[in-house]
Order: sequence, then structure tokens, then C-alpha cells
Amino acid sequence: MGLVFVTRRLPGDALERLSAAGHEVDVWEERLPPPRAALLERAGQADALLCTLVDPIDGALLDACPRVKTVANYGVGYDNIDVAAATARGVAVSNTPDVLTDATADLAFALLLAAARRLPQTAADVLAGRWGTWEPGGYLGHDVAGATLGIVGAGRIGEAVARRAAGFDMTVLRSTSRAGTPLPELLERSDFVSLHVPLTPATRHLIDAAALRRMKPTAILVNTARGGVVDTDALTAALHAGTIGGAALDVTDPEPLPADHPLLQAPNVLVVPHIGSATTRTRTRMSEIAVDNVLAGLAGRPLPQAVSPPMPSPTHAA
Repeated sequence: MGLVFVTRRLPGDALERLSAAGHEVDVWEERLPPPRAALLERAGQADALLCTLVDPIDGALLDACPRVKTVANYGVGYDNIDVAAATARGVAVSNTPDVLTDATADLAFALLLAAARRLPQTAADVLAGRWGTWEPGGYLGHDVAGATLGIVGAGRIGEAVARRAAGFDMTVLRSTSRAGTPLPELLERSDFVSLHVPLTPATRHLIDAAALRRMKPTAILVNTARGGVVDTDALTAALHAGTIGGAALDVTDPEPLPADHPLLQAPNVLVVPHIGSATTRTRTRMSEIAVDNVLAGLAGRPLPQAVSPPMPSPTHAA
């Protein structure tokens, strides 16, 4: 039987299945993730690691965890894990795909609607007692029905957002690395731009100052992918300068943003705390899938949701 280090308490009762199978379970019980020293210490004794997207799993950590042969990431994205380093060390990596598609697409569209109709600003005025009489020119926002939505990325979540856009009779443009509308054209034509790409070296700062300048001055940027896809400094400057109309973000870089970060002081910005998958059903199912992967790894079976790793280069050999 093995020892499993779980870097955060998970929703649901899936972890009980590990104990029922005879494995020892060590759960980090604090609200904040384990700091690096604690991660090294606790994972260093484990046979499997069940981690979250905020836990950096790199070659140095894996070298300190010689018994770990399975890393189950609690999330669909796995940019927190050096998959090539894991592969070179014989460590299998998994994620929790598919299950969070609808929850994240729902949030992306909720952010789009909230930013378009200025819901954060108007709700804040009500709470602050600034709601005066109704006036024809008050609180004017942007129409969503019939507008043009640019979706950057070809994954399941982007397609789910496109299905929701169909209900609003939106014109949908898609841009991928290989097909669809070229990104510069998509940025120029879209009233809303929604990001759905993984964070890779090719997509880091995909939306930079030059990309933001291509967008309409009334356009709204929605990001439910990863914070690093957007150049935070460039976005902050664009919002303050009125280069674009607004931004609605579930993810940021850094994450979380410091309370005094200038992005949070920008006009027409809505930031929520990475809640794309935050529904009870979705997070519980994610727990079940992650535990399925751990159980398979500890039993010496292929992981049900194994990540397809890149081929390790000689520099990653260990």
C-alpha cells in the first residue's frame, strides 16, 4: 500500500476511497497551499501526489520525491507541472478534463454579460446609496445580442461558449494556431474576445500591448484560461487609457493579485477569484477523477486521464 500526499482538502468524499483501498492519506489542511519547504517535506515521503494548479511540480521537487510515481493534478490545466521532467523520471501525470467544460463556459458567458451591462459598477452604486432616479443616459452598457464574439482557442470550453453565444444570435469568430480567423483579424472585428487556450511558451502574453491596440475601443476581453496568456501590465495600461472598453477576468498574473495592484483600480474591470470550475457538482467530480488516477497509479495500471507528455529532451534526462 502507498502513501498519498494531497495538497488541499477536496470537496466530496473521494479521498475516503484511498483509505478504503488501504492507502495512507496525508492531507494539507491549511487554507493556503503548502509552501515550498512543506511541499518538499511532505511529498518527499509519498508514493503519489494529488496536487492543485497552484502547486509547482518541477524537476527539483521530483528529485526530492524518489518514491513518487504518480502525480494527479486537480484541474484540466497542468502548466504547474513540468511534464517533460516527470516523464524523464518515470512519473505519470494526469489531469481532470471534460468535467469542468460547462461550468467554465457558464462563467465565461456570465463574465461577458456582467461586463457588457456594467453589473459590478451598477450594483456597487446601489450598495453605496448612489442610485438616484432613473435617467435615459444612465448606466449605458453594450448589447450582447447580435454582437461579434471572438473565441481564441479550439478546445471544449471554447466550443461550449460558442454554443451559448448562439442563443444570443452572436456572430462567432474562432482563431486557433492552425485554423480559423487569423488572430489579428479576430481582434479587430470582435466586440467581445474570450480566451480559451492553455498556457504554453507559445501562448504566454498572447494578448500583449500590440494585440490590445488591435481591439475595438469598445471591446471587452474575457479570460477564463490562464492569467499568463495576457500581459497584465499591458492590459492595465490599456484599460486606464481607454484602448479597450473593459475586461472580465477569472484568472490573473500574478494570482492572486495584490489588493493594491493597479489593474484592480482600472475602469471597467471585473476580476473574480479563479472560480471557473467552482460548482459543487464539478469540483466533486474533479475529486473523483483525481482519485481514480491515483488509485490506478498505485496499482501499477495506466492512468485513466493520463496527460500526453512531450518527448523528454536530453537536458531533462535523470
